[in-house]
Amino acid sequence: MKVKICGIQKSHHIKAAVSAGADYIGFMFAQSKRRIEIQEAAELAAQIPAHVKRVGVFVNPSQQEIDEAVQKVDLDLIQLHGDETPHFCRNQVKPVMKAFSITSEDDFKRMRDYDVAYYLVDAPGTDYRGGSGRRFDWSLIPENHRPEKLVLAGGLTPENVGEAVTEVKPYAVDVSSGVEVNGEKDSNKIIAFIHEAKGVRRNDNL
Repeated sequence: MKVKICGIQKSHHIKAAVSAGADYIGFMFAQSKRRIEIQEAAELAAQIPAHVKRVGVFVNPSQQEIDEAVQKVDLDLIQLHGDETPHFCRNQVKPVMKAFSITSEDDFKRMRDYDVAYYLVDAPGTDYRGGSGRRFDWSLIPENHRPEKLVLAGGLTPENVGEAVTEVKPYAVDVSSGVEVNGEKDSNKIIAFIHEAKGVRRNDNL
């Protein structure tokens, strides 16, 4: 199971995520309380080993915004959470993870128009586009005709990610607010989430 920790803003949280086995680390460039400036993201990205992919998260960005972040942060993936068209996604220089807000089974039909590397499914945003921290109805995800690289987001926590992996069987899981305490990332929660998602057995005597 692949795991993405999103919205990281501090060095020690990168260290916790990498040491626990994170596969993707996301930097939020869209409007959000987790938004980070490009220079800050570049400094943090330099601490991420090559086997962990750097993801830039955008909402309806200009091409110039994406190109600047890709160059300065050395992004591996571009995550798009807005109203980006299939043409816009198809013309990016890096693989795209396109997010889709899920309220009904019909929302999955929109995915057919997009030829992207990853398909992220999430609950609709609230104050900001790009995730709400709420869980949507997993039963809406079709058993057949689903993308191979389906990324599950929305309301995931260390307590329920094991259930999500078992029930949905996604390619990857994505978390941000579910590993926070009082709106700030928490290293222990990050580690617990990754271990639960990957089925790592913990030894409490260590």
